[in-house]
Amino acid sequence: MPHEFKTRDISGQFILLGTGTSVGVPVIGCACQVCRSDNPRNKRTRSSAIVGLPEGNLLIDTSPELRIQLLREEIGIVHSVAYTHEHADHIFGLDDLRLFPFQLHAPVPLFCEPNVESRIRQSFDYAFKTGPQTHPGAIPALEPRTISTAPFDALGATIRPLRLQHGPNYRVLGFRIGNIAYCTDTSCIPEESFETLAGCEVLIVDALRLEPHPTHFNVEQALAAIERIQPQKAYLTHVSHELEYVATNAILPGGVELAYDGLSLDLKLG
Repeated sequence: MPHEFKTRDISGQFILLGTGTSVGVPVIGCACQVCRSDNPRNKRTRSSAIVGLPEGNLLIDTSPELRIQLLREEIGIVHSVAYTHEHADHIFGLDDLRLFPFQLHAPVPLFCEPNVESRIRQSFDYAFKTGPQTHPGAIPALEPRTISTAPFDALGATIRPLRLQHGPNYRVLGFRIGNIAYCTDTSCIPEESFETLAGCEVLIVDALRLEPHPTHFNVEQALAAIERIQPQKAYLTHVSHELEYVATNAILPGGVELAYDGLSLDLKLG
């Protein structure tokens, strides 16, 4: 019986699929108030996003919960993927891309830096082996495409990567797409990246917890970046179980809120 593909139309939307830290929330084995909370906005899968562009859906990172995230949001197709970096919580859902080449009739393009491609090729070596498959779809069909901080075109839109520091010795990418900037996993925004962030209406930025952390912004540092960038609205993402949704929002300044899984924002392409 042939498959009947269907998908929610997310054109003009920027959807946060996951807003949690690398271990997610609830944390395995934790009995804290946030991990036991009944508030669905305290349930945080690993960080990722999807963007409805003129020619299709651009996924940002393939989190380990990718299948669950796409099913939850009723998104039935991914046309391309852009990667911020190669840490496990941002790439290890890649095998869930296996279905999409059936609809694309082509491999899934992966926009990523060389170090990310190298990690993907090591971690998913079976996807790049040559030779006959046992059956169609046995391995994900992928097409890595190298990016850096230069703008690139994808699915009818211009994507503007920007450099972020993720700890003292590790560099990752954020993305500016139209009026929205996405800056997960950062402990420092280099000076040259503020030009790309200037004028963004919505900023989504890392804020792991209240206490300092060596590789992530805490809330105070995120608020300092927001104050400098001056977006109309800001959302804190990559959030740990130390930040309860209602209590944290109560202490944040106006125009700043905790992000949550499923948050949908209006995307405006210039």
